Amino acid sequence: MTAGPIDPPTTPSADIDTISAGRHKNARRAAAASFIGSTLEYYDFFIYGSASALIFNKIFFPGIDPSLGLVLSMATIGIGYVVRPLAAGVIGHFGDRIGRRQMLVFTLVLMGVATFLIGCIPPTAVIGAAAPILLVLLRAIQGASAAGESVGAVTMTLEHAPSHKRAFYASWVNTGAVAGIMLASLAFLAVSMLPQEDLLAWGWRLPFLASILVVGVGLWIRLRLPESEVFEAAKESETEQELPIKVVLRDHWATVLKVIVFGLWSVVSSIFAAFGLAYATGKFGIPAPVMLTVTIVTAALGVAAQPYAGILADRIGRKPVFITGNIICAIAAFAFFWAVSAGSIPLIFATAILFMTVGYGMVNPLGPAMTAEMFETRIRYTGAATASQLGLVVTGFAPAIAAAIVQPGQFGWIPVASFTAACCLVSAGVTALWVKETYQVRTEDLGLKSQGTV
Repeated sequence: MTAGPIDPPTTPSADIDTISAGRHKNARRAAAASFIGSTLEYYDFFIYGSASALIFNKIFFPGIDPSLGLVLSMATIGIGYVVRPLAAGVIGHFGDRIGRRQMLVFTLVLMGVATFLIGCIPPTAVIGAAAPILLVLLRAIQGASAAGESVGAVTMTLEHAPSHKRAFYASWVNTGAVAGIMLASLAFLAVSMLPQEDLLAWGWRLPFLASILVVGVGLWIRLRLPESEVFEAAKESETEQELPIKVVLRDHWATVLKVIVFGLWSVVSSIFAAFGLAYATGKFGIPAPVMLTVTIVTAALGVAAQPYAGILADRIGRKPVFITGNIICAIAAFAFFWAVSAGSIPLIFATAILFMTVGYGMVNPLGPAMTAEMFETRIRYTGAATASQLGLVVTGFAPAIAAAIVQPGQFGWIPVASFTAACCLVSAGVTALWVKETYQVRTEDLGLKSQGTV
């Protein structure tokens, strides 16, 4: 059975025009606020990945075998993902109870403060074991913030959007995340030009310390955005208030399991941006500025391309676009690491664009929106945040897994590419067999059993 068409409105045409115009205006504001907020939030989150690949093994894990130091440095990325499911449940609870906007303001401040403090940690040579402990603690706080950011922003944006344009407007959230990756790479490209001694002494801290400057901008943007009419209506119509997490685990546990497996697509970003950077520069001697430029180029192209994936998903459905993107990522993983092992800069650029701009650019803007659309309005924030963050634990440790399974030699990357491809193909298979198509379902009906399946 296919999802039924969107029911025609019964209100007078003049009122419909007014409501439609207001909804489009708020949708644009929500998309803009989510894009800028996500850019700032994920700038903070991803400068950690760049620093882990290039700096942290030397600063916080000195005096040990370089290979083990890389694994430990990559593992600290994963710490930020371990706390995310619990944090998502808490942030999602309050997002469903008191409002999406308040929680998005909270996550922005939390991320900015934690990132700034990472830039203040003295090295292990100065304070000993306290240095990596503080690093892990602050990374955990970053993870807690990120747990509520993406899904919260997507939830607010798609609830503001007209039903037939949800994917387009929601795509701007993760397009902002890609812009954050680009800014983080630009920041580290700038400081990587410093002499090695200055880079390790103080230069690496500058991108972290700069994060505090953008918190004010993000706050100004997010405090100006109203709550969505869909959320307000659901809140007013609720007759009894059960704990959202209780409802999620009791009535939507199958959806939670679905999202956990569905979310394996997200390993692509951490494999590419963190492990790929460390592997190319450490194993094959490709200059860090070159690899950072590759990330910048693919991210810039992704910012331009990802909204088109949203437009296409609104016209032909989420599933065809998402599945195709996953299959491209699975193939491109082998092509990218082969190009790295060959040391060919033009091939690295070409395969990275196929990997990140084309393949990942089709799944990244749709994944969070598809997750949020699986849950009804009254528990959407809690359900989508908790389920997606449980799935992201694998993503967080993907760079450490890659560092552990990579083999010596010219083609030692094959296990890493195989792991990445397997995650993408599993995500595509689960989507094809188990995920409902929602592009013709009204926003008010999302997550309800009556919405139908494909």
